[in-house]
Amino acid sequence: MINSIALVGTVASCVTGFRRDLIKYLVGKDITVYAFALDYDDASKAEVKKLGAVPVDYTLSRSGLNPFKDISDTIKLSRTLRSIKPDLVFCYFSKPVIFGTLAAKLAGVKRRIGMLEGLGYAFTEQPHAVKLKTKILKNVQVILYKISMPFLERLILLNGDDKKDLVDAYGINVKNVDIIGGIGLDLTSYQYSEPPQTPVVFVFVGRLLAEKGIHEFVKAAELVREKYKDSRFLVLGGIDIANPGALTEDALDHAIKSGLITYPGHVNNVIEWLHTSSVFVLPSYREGVPRSTQEAMAIGRAVITSDVPGCRDTVVDGVNGFLTTPWSTLDLYEKMEKFMIDRKLIVTMGVESREMAMRDFDVNSVNDKIYGFLS
Repeated sequence: MINSIALVGTVASCVTGFRRDLIKYLVGKDITVYAFALDYDDASKAEVKKLGAVPVDYTLSRSGLNPFKDISDTIKLSRTLRSIKPDLVFCYFSKPVIFGTLAAKLAGVKRRIGMLEGLGYAFTEQPHAVKLKTKILKNVQVILYKISMPFLERLILLNGDDKKDLVDAYGINVKNVDIIGGIGLDLTSYQYSEPPQTPVVFVFVGRLLAEKGIHEFVKAAELVREKYKDSRFLVLGGIDIANPGALTEDALDHAIKSGLITYPGHVNNVIEWLHTSSVFVLPSYREGVPRSTQEAMAIGRAVITSDVPGCRDTVVDGVNGFLTTPWSTLDLYEKMEKFMIDRKLIVTMGVESREMAMRDFDVNSVNDKIYGFLS
């Protein structure tokens, strides 16, 4: 049994969003939860306190490769951990798993668990040659994982491909590796609704980046619309102008003005928009187990997604949707067309998605698993 735990992640929005149910679960077990984040403000701290946890500020560069800064931040974090003396440190996301684990070891915290909800861009296969910078980043990450992960008592991953592509491929020494599937949803917040069949609305949810498959989605949408005039395409997510792989503003404006897509931008009420959709589409290049897909499945939406790590864990091909060849606009178009030709699939596959979500993505079951690892 543990009496206190430090959750070390990145931004406050992840604490109040993705870790919300876990915090409530742990607090319900009379465990003191220290929730670490990099960018707390008064509002987010108040929200964490409402959950029953203690918000803790700390510093760590999320993407920088300055070793002196990382070492300095690790030492500072170790001092903070030493002062609060948690029974266990639970780190999630890549840099916190690396440097949070090392900080916990320095602080003398005897129990250390890490969770990676995906391996990130450096481990994502691309349709073009991988840049030298990406290769270097991947090699650095692997070295740091080899240094830090032996100090973990357990590494939690969401899908088996991540174990194969990281732990097995690079011979990383970690005592225990557990695969838990998605991090789960509070399914009481996701009510089934029958999807519309006329018009057929295909929805994409995610940042408008190449690795999320936005380019393939737009191109496939053009092909579908050319043949089926009653098809509709909804895009939810922010545009990242600074990212070289992002959908450009000009391309986005053209798709909107031509009437090809409906684009409300980044929205906070994704579920309401999903209820207006028929089929969920995520042609991503790699994921952990995408939460957006879990949400769409929970309300009863058929899924089209790439046959890649993480994404393939959400679809039984031909049962609750279809898997597509990565990077293939033509294959994505053909899978979309199946729903235009046989619109009964929209409902029958949506029902299968709902049943899979109820079975596999219940946050209570996931939190029971995680608590079992902590006990």
